[in-house]
Amino acid sequence: MTSWVGRTAVEIAAAVREKQATPREVVAEHLARIERLDGGVGAFRLVRGEAALAEADEVGSRPDLAELPLAGVPVAVKDNLAVRGESNRVGSTATSDAPAGQDHVTVARLRAAGAVVVGLTNVPELCVFGTTEGVHGTARNPWDTSRTAGGSSGGSAAAVAAGMVPIALGNDGMGSLRIPAANCGLVTIKPGTGVVPAGVSDGDWFGMSENGPLATTVGDARLMLSVLTGTEVALPKAPGTLRIAVSLRSPLAGVTISRPYAAAVREAAGLLIRAGHQVRRADPPYPVSLGVTALTHWTAGTAVDARGLDPRRLARRTRVHASVGRRFVARAQGGASREALRRRLEPFFAEYDVLLTPALARRSPRSEPWHERGWLRNIITNTNYSPLTPPWNLTGWPAMSVPFGHLPSGAPCAVQLVGRPGAEAQLLALAERIEQLRPWRRTAPMDRSVSS
Repeated sequence: MTSWVGRTAVEIAAAVREKQATPREVVAEHLARIERLDGGVGAFRLVRGEAALAEADEVGSRPDLAELPLAGVPVAVKDNLAVRGESNRVGSTATSDAPAGQDHVTVARLRAAGAVVVGLTNVPELCVFGTTEGVHGTARNPWDTSRTAGGSSGGSAAAVAAGMVPIALGNDGMGSLRIPAANCGLVTIKPGTGVVPAGVSDGDWFGMSENGPLATTVGDARLMLSVLTGTEVALPKAPGTLRIAVSLRSPLAGVTISRPYAAAVREAAGLLIRAGHQVRRADPPYPVSLGVTALTHWTAGTAVDARGLDPRRLARRTRVHASVGRRFVARAQGGASREALRRRLEPFFAEYDVLLTPALARRSPRSEPWHERGWLRNIITNTNYSPLTPPWNLTGWPAMSVPFGHLPSGAPCAVQLVGRPGAEAQLLALAERIEQLRPWRRTAPMDRSVSS
């Protein structure tokens, strides 16, 4: 009997379209893996079980099955996006437990393409922080379950890295796709503004939040992004020589890059030089005020999301974050600091096609009840390990996390690729070349990691 766990979304969809497998077979096998492994990982808040099997049968009976790009592919959805018939808790008890009346547009597009939603994944409360834990569960890194999967799309990343689903839907407001992808050895792309429908929260964190894929291969990430955009993301047939800037400088003053992440960037730069690209060291002209700008928007976004919620039902770190942000909402809505940042960085991206940086500054924090820790401790921990993602939400430009090498612990390391507006296909093509030249192990050795 063929096993579909561990196969890519591209492979599964092709097999279902060609009737080498039924959607029910594929979904049932992934549900069995979730049941066996998720107790040690904590990826899911809700597993849809019988509902997913019924939807799989519906997909199998569709007259257009042979044309569906995601035919029968199990997918997990981050628990801040509406799934029809299920509650949308956003990691909190302060939110409503009423079932959603309709799918979020991105979920609807996945289902229209033949995907089957097997569950909703854990997030930190209101998707604020770069670690995923709270009242609904703790998402651990399948490569090292003593460490957090990251956040806020931590549950989605953990589900994919553990082979519970081949792809998952998440979103990114300050790095919430790239952080967990880097921790868990996955490919992701935060698309630029307007490429994928957002609607992540009330105002999308002032337009900074973007929905995107989590996958184990560039091909799966591109396929899922194509479905989310509603049009095929075609890679350039002859990408040519790219001008690539390599930077090991943290955008946030006072934060340093650890040796493993710096080494990964240097090795990736050498790889791209040998592949024929023009690569040189160059740091973007990050303003000294970038840290303040990032904190202003980060807290203000939470202040907007917390409106109307009972503060007594929010964790203390969330209440403080929202309280700090209330004074900054008007400033963040005005957008002047984001526009100034774009103007400052545009000349750099006129000179270079792609920026290569570490994806993170250091490995992910230990998996602890961070939601019970103080606000300042959370802020310092998040900032010290993930200073490299926020600038590209503030600008609204596309950015990817791509696995590259390993940390001393054996967990995955990763690099970040950043491009100018409209560069999604270019970034994917470059990531695909990295994948060809330096392939990575796609899923964590779960039997060992869960038992240890």
